[in-house]
Amino acid sequence: MDCDVVIVGGGPVGLAFARSLQDSGLHIILLERAPLEALASPRFDGREIALTHGSKRILEQLGAWSRIPADAIAPMHAAKVVNGDSPFALNFTAGGGADDPLGCLVPNHRIRAALYDAVKAQPGLRIVTGAEVVHARSGAAGPRAEVLLSSGEVVRARLLVVADSRLSKMREALGIDADINPLGRSMMVVRVRHELPHGSVALEWFDHRQTLALLPLNGNMAGAVLTLPEDAARRVAAFDDAALGRDLTRRFRQRLGRMEVVSDRNVYPLVTTWAHQFVSGRAALIGDAAVGMHPVTAHGFNLGLSGQALLAAEVLGAVRRGMDPALPAALRRFENGHRAACKPLYTGTNLLVRLFTDERLPARAMRHAVLRLGAGLPFVRPTVRAMLMH
Repeated sequence: MDCDVVIVGGGPVGLAFARSLQDSGLHIILLERAPLEALASPRFDGREIALTHGSKRILEQLGAWSRIPADAIAPMHAAKVVNGDSPFALNFTAGGGADDPLGCLVPNHRIRAALYDAVKAQPGLRIVTGAEVVHARSGAAGPRAEVLLSSGEVVRARLLVVADSRLSKMREALGIDADINPLGRSMMVVRVRHELPHGSVALEWFDHRQTLALLPLNGNMAGAVLTLPEDAARRVAAFDDAALGRDLTRRFRQRLGRMEVVSDRNVYPLVTTWAHQFVSGRAALIGDAAVGMHPVTAHGFNLGLSGQALLAAEVLGAVRRGMDPALPAALRRFENGHRAACKPLYTGTNLLVRLFTDERLPARAMRHAVLRLGAGLPFVRPTVRAMLMH
């Protein structure tokens, strides 16, 4: 099979990139190893995605936002970061009232379904599901990148876009090194119904030996996130609904009253990744294949969405000038721009996590001081708020 652009990975970032190239005149093939049903009707996976205003705008431009049910979108008006029993907290608000939220929360499976619905009939796009990619190569000197499928079929394209995962096999096949950091901890996510109103405030609580988060949904509902060592997370996830509800009520110290489990629970091992290159020859990395963020700052998908938009803008600019979609200068601009946007957040998030999960007494004293000083510094909250709303 020959085409102009081949995308490996039909997750939300890969689908968004395919949609970003609509009306480009390019012949695009998207390869996804999951079956078609998983794309068309993705299952609930427990992940509630905190979208910035910038991400919402991109989804609107792609025609995906209007495809998300209104009752699946929950406004987030404020966020709070607390540490253990410290009386100090960092509080972030949009400052504009009910019509100006800090961001919004949307279930991951709803975003995936909306993006697939937007691209499924897109002219010039062929979606190949059940496609197991076993190798790829991309040389700057040759006219095509090549992707080898387990069936023995070869897909050749002028541009290869890798959007598979943070443990990307394609990244490895292309010879791109990456910092891969297994954290030895897992995140359990589950929806709960609670007695007291959450006020549309998200909570991030670095407690001793555990990290807790509450993501406010519509009504007295929230996404509860519990991060523990891997074995402990699996044990807690194995509780029945009643026992898990009691355990979460205890862990959250009844901040929102009694909690009742209302969904399946999912467990995700935590791994962060940073690719040493985002571009190699005729190949470009987007989404988690380029940067796998720690979920604590909820910016992984936002960065993936902005990164694909940047790459698409460069590709479209080259094509409109009658040039190669893998024009080296355009790919370099994408790489430099995306790395500059991601590096401060990636580095800062990792430093934050190391500080707030270190149980040694000096670290505990340091994070108490950070919260105390941060809460009183006038530039901290506006700066973070502006980043979240971008």
